[in-house]
Amino acid sequence: MHHSEPAPSPLVLLETMMLIRAYEETLIGIAAGGNAPGTCTSVGQEAAAVGVVHALAARDRILTNHRSAGHLLARGAEPGRMIAEVLGKRTGYCKGKSGSLHISAAELGVVLTSTIVGGELSLAPGVALARTMTPRDDGIVATFFGDGAACEGVFHESLNLAVVWKLPILYVCENNEWQAFVHRRETMPMAQVRDWAAAHGLVAESVDGNDAEAVHAAAARLVARIRATGEPAFLETLTYRTRGHFEPDDQSYVDPAELAAWRARDPIELLANRLRAAGRLDDVHLAQIRAHVRSVIDEAVAFANASPYPEPAELFTDVYA
Repeated sequence: MHHSEPAPSPLVLLETMMLIRAYEETLIGIAAGGNAPGTCTSVGQEAAAVGVVHALAARDRILTNHRSAGHLLARGAEPGRMIAEVLGKRTGYCKGKSGSLHISAAELGVVLTSTIVGGELSLAPGVALARTMTPRDDGIVATFFGDGAACEGVFHESLNLAVVWKLPILYVCENNEWQAFVHRRETMPMAQVRDWAAAHGLVAESVDGNDAEAVHAAAARLVARIRATGEPAFLETLTYRTRGHFEPDDQSYVDPAELAAWRARDPIELLANRLRAAGRLDDVHLAQIRAHVRSVIDEAVAFANASPYPEPAELFTDVYA
């Protein structure tokens, strides 16, 4: 019997998106002060991460890419340990060795964060195959990637293998319109990656990637299907990266009108306004959530700043032990 995960409260989705936004804006500030390396943020894409990750079970595995903070935080990663990792501290998830772009967290089932475009796509079939070979394990693998990775050959190889071998993978393409500094229109003949996925024989859906509730509903439906059939499925979240490719980035290459139109569809504002209209949220409650999120992030920064750096010898012991 396959049990689906209970749907999270929209207020939980909202608070998680606000936490992700506050975390990334804090990292941007730390980097701007010269106290940390730059980072690739997912500002504007939070609904995609929160909606999908909340549809997964604890036994499922996640492989993700360089815009991974939202996936990790939605999965329950501690902001303090994440900021410690970014600052190179030994209390970080990878003992200070990964920076902001390679954080993995085995205890959370986050197997990999890859900065190689499409790198996670090459590994997802292997992780999923291991699951199918483990008795009484119906955990699935969710792999996140962007429209840029969909233009890589490994995208087609991965999907083809998953279909042929019937591997339990949820492919999540966060189509954010940008491939580093190049717009999707310059690299793809069509608007949606879903068409490519469907051609490989996957059940493939596209969803408004700025609507957290719609993303969650679609992801939950596809996750249930994967558990029932053992076959892969594909979800494309149509969203937009409202900050640059890599901080700091002046976005001089972005059409201001397009950026303004997408900022007007901010996923946090969309959900907050919907909850307001339904009488489930007022300004006082929203201010309380914002204050709580701020305190969580402030505590995380304090924890990271107070954490020690690794001893020089520790930088090699894990590798060569």
